[in-house]
Amino acid sequence: MRNIELKARLRDWDAAAAACERVGARLEGDIRQVDTFFRVPEGRLKMRTSEPGESCLIYYRRPDVAAVKGSDYLLEPVRPSMGILLNASFGTLGEVRKVRTLWLWENVRIHLDRVEGLGQFIEFEAVLSGTYDDTDGYAKLAHLREVFGIGDSDLLTGSYFDLLTNRQSALET
Repeated sequence: MRNIELKARLRDWDAAAAACERVGARLEGDIRQVDTFFRVPEGRLKMRTSEPGESCLIYYRRPDVAAVKGSDYLLEPVRPSMGILLNASFGTLGEVRKVRTLWLWENVRIHLDRVEGLGQFIEFEAVLSGTYDDTDGYAKLAHLREVFGIGDSDLLTGSYFDLLTNRQSALET
Protein backbone atom coordinates (compact mmCIF):
# COMPACT_ATOMS: atom_id res chain seq x y z
CA MET A 1 0.00 0.00 0.00
CA ARG A 2 1.12 3.55 -0.55
CA ASN A 3 0.22 7.06 0.45
CA ILE A 4 1.60 10.54 -0.10
CA GLU A 5 2.01 12.44 3.16
CA LEU A 6 3.07 15.63 4.85
CA LYS A 7 3.60 16.30 8.56
CA ALA A 8 4.00 19.75 10.13
CA ARG A 9 3.77 21.69 13.37
CA LEU A 10 0.28 23.06 13.97
CA ARG A 11 0.36 26.66 15.14
CA ASP A 12 -3.40 27.34 15.33
CA TRP A 13 -5.84 24.49 16.00
CA ASP A 14 -8.98 26.55 15.44
CA ALA A 15 -7.70 27.95 12.12
CA ALA A 16 -6.88 24.39 10.94
CA ALA A 17 -10.37 23.15 11.88
CA ALA A 18 -11.88 26.11 10.01
CA ALA A 19 -9.71 25.28 6.95
CA CYS A 20 -11.00 21.69 7.10
CA GLU A 21 -14.54 23.01 6.95
CA ARG A 22 -13.69 25.41 4.10
CA VAL A 23 -12.40 22.61 1.87
CA GLY A 24 -15.46 20.49 2.66
CA ALA A 25 -13.73 17.87 4.82
CA ARG A 26 -15.95 15.65 6.97
CA LEU A 27 -15.19 15.47 10.70
CA GLU A 28 -14.92 11.84 11.87
CA GLY A 29 -14.06 12.62 15.49
CA ASP A 30 -11.29 11.97 18.00
CA ILE A 31 -9.23 8.79 18.24
CA ARG A 32 -6.90 8.04 21.15
CA GLN A 33 -3.85 6.22 19.82
CA VAL A 34 -0.78 4.60 21.31
CA ASP A 35 1.97 3.66 18.84
CA THR A 36 4.58 1.24 20.20
CA PHE A 37 7.76 1.13 18.07
CA PHE A 38 9.90 -2.01 17.74
CA ARG A 39 13.50 -2.52 16.68
CA VAL A 40 13.80 -3.57 13.04
CA PRO A 41 16.79 -3.52 10.67
CA GLU A 42 15.18 -1.05 8.26
CA GLY A 43 12.03 1.01 8.02
CA ARG A 44 9.72 1.38 11.01
CA LEU A 45 7.51 -1.17 12.73
CA LYS A 46 4.84 -0.08 15.17
CA MET A 47 1.78 -1.51 16.81
CA ARG A 48 -1.07 0.96 17.06
CA THR A 49 -3.86 0.64 19.56
CA SER A 50 -6.79 2.95 18.94
CA GLU A 51 -9.85 3.90 20.94
CA PRO A 52 -12.23 3.69 19.25
CA GLY A 53 -10.85 1.20 16.78
CA GLU A 54 -8.81 -1.95 16.58
CA SER A 55 -5.14 -2.68 17.08
CA CYS A 56 -2.96 -3.03 14.01
CA LEU A 57 0.63 -3.68 13.10
CA ILE A 58 2.11 -1.13 10.68
CA TYR A 59 5.42 -1.48 8.85
CA TYR A 60 6.46 1.48 6.73
CA ARG A 61 9.32 3.04 4.83
CA ARG A 62 9.55 6.65 3.80
CA PRO A 63 12.31 9.20 3.38
CA ASP A 64 12.98 11.46 6.36
CA VAL A 65 12.68 14.77 4.54
CA ALA A 66 10.81 17.97 5.39
CA ALA A 67 8.55 17.81 2.33
CA VAL A 68 5.61 16.01 0.79
CA LYS A 69 6.79 12.39 0.40
CA GLY A 70 5.69 8.93 -0.58
CA SER A 71 5.30 6.26 2.09
CA ASP A 72 5.05 2.54 1.41
CA TYR A 73 3.39 0.53 4.15
CA LEU A 74 1.85 -2.75 5.22
CA LEU A 75 -1.00 -2.81 7.72
CA GLU A 76 -2.42 -5.85 9.48
CA PRO A 77 -5.08 -6.00 12.24
CA VAL A 78 -3.76 -7.81 15.35
CA ARG A 79 -4.79 -8.62 18.89
CA PRO A 80 -3.38 -6.22 21.50
CA SER A 81 -1.38 -9.11 23.01
CA MET A 82 0.79 -9.13 19.84
CA GLY A 83 2.84 -6.38 21.49
CA ILE A 84 4.18 -8.89 24.03
CA LEU A 85 5.42 -11.19 21.28
CA LEU A 86 6.97 -8.33 19.30
CA ASN A 87 8.73 -6.93 22.36
CA ALA A 88 10.16 -10.38 23.19
CA SER A 89 11.26 -10.88 19.57
CA PHE A 90 12.61 -7.46 18.60
CA GLY A 91 12.64 -5.20 21.66
CA THR A 92 10.63 -2.05 22.15
CA LEU A 93 12.11 1.33 21.29
CA GLY A 94 9.35 3.38 22.90
CA GLU A 95 5.87 4.71 22.35
CA VAL A 96 3.95 7.74 21.19
CA ARG A 97 0.62 8.71 22.76
CA LYS A 98 -1.71 11.06 20.94
CA VAL A 99 -5.27 12.19 20.42
CA ARG A 100 -5.98 12.42 16.70
CA THR A 101 -8.88 14.45 15.34
CA LEU A 102 -9.66 12.88 11.98
CA TRP A 103 -11.12 14.74 9.00
CA LEU A 104 -11.70 13.16 5.57
CA TRP A 105 -11.47 15.08 2.29
CA GLU A 106 -11.79 13.03 -0.91
CA ASN A 107 -9.02 10.38 -0.58
CA VAL A 108 -7.05 12.48 1.96
CA ARG A 109 -7.00 11.87 5.69
CA ILE A 110 -6.39 15.13 7.59
CA HIS A 111 -5.06 14.53 11.11
CA LEU A 112 -5.00 17.23 13.76
CA ASP A 113 -2.83 15.60 16.41
CA ARG A 114 -2.17 16.41 20.05
CA VAL A 115 0.97 14.42 20.87
CA GLU A 116 1.85 13.83 24.52
CA GLY A 117 5.13 15.54 25.36
CA LEU A 118 5.42 17.31 21.98
CA GLY A 119 2.41 19.51 21.23
CA GLN A 120 0.12 19.96 18.23
CA PHE A 121 0.70 18.80 14.67
CA ILE A 122 -1.10 18.41 11.37
CA GLU A 123 -0.67 15.54 8.95
CA PHE A 124 -2.10 14.92 5.49
CA GLU A 125 -2.22 11.39 4.05
CA ALA A 126 -3.43 10.97 0.48
CA VAL A 127 -4.37 7.28 0.28
CA LEU A 128 -3.52 5.91 -3.16
CA SER A 129 -5.46 3.30 -5.13
CA GLY A 130 -6.29 2.47 -8.74
CA THR A 131 -8.16 5.77 -9.00
CA TYR A 132 -5.59 7.93 -7.19
CA ASP A 133 -1.88 7.90 -8.05
CA ASP A 134 1.27 9.70 -6.80
CA THR A 135 0.63 12.70 -9.07
CA ASP A 136 -2.89 13.15 -7.67
CA GLY A 137 -1.58 12.79 -4.09
CA TYR A 138 1.20 15.34 -4.54
CA ALA A 139 -1.21 17.82 -6.18
CA LYS A 140 -3.81 17.50 -3.42
CA LEU A 141 -1.25 17.90 -0.65
CA ALA A 142 0.27 20.97 -2.36
CA HIS A 143 -3.26 22.45 -2.49
CA LEU A 144 -3.93 21.64 1.18
CA ARG A 145 -0.55 23.00 2.25
CA GLU A 146 -1.52 26.32 0.64
CA VAL A 147 -5.05 26.33 2.10
CA PHE A 148 -3.71 25.61 5.60
CA GLY A 149 -0.81 28.08 5.27
CA ILE A 150 1.90 25.57 6.13
CA GLY A 151 5.34 27.14 5.71
CA ASP A 152 8.69 25.44 5.15
CA SER A 153 9.73 26.09 8.76
CA ASP A 154 6.68 24.12 9.99
CA LEU A 155 7.56 20.90 8.10
CA LEU A 156 8.85 17.84 9.94
CA THR A 157 11.37 15.32 8.65
CA GLY A 158 10.64 12.18 10.67
CA SER A 159 8.04 10.60 12.91
CA TYR A 160 6.65 11.73 16.25
CA PHE A 161 8.78 9.01 17.80
CA ASP A 162 11.90 10.60 16.25
CA LEU A 163 10.91 13.97 17.71
CA LEU A 164 10.40 12.46 21.17
CA THR A 165 13.72 10.60 20.97
CA ASN A 166 15.59 13.74 19.83
CA ARG A 167 13.91 15.80 22.55
CA GLN A 168 14.94 13.25 25.20
CA SER A 169 18.52 13.15 23.87
CA ALA A 170 18.74 16.96 24.02
CA LEU A 171 17.52 16.92 27.64
CA GLU A 172 20.18 14.35 28.58
CA THR A 173 23.11 16.39 27.20
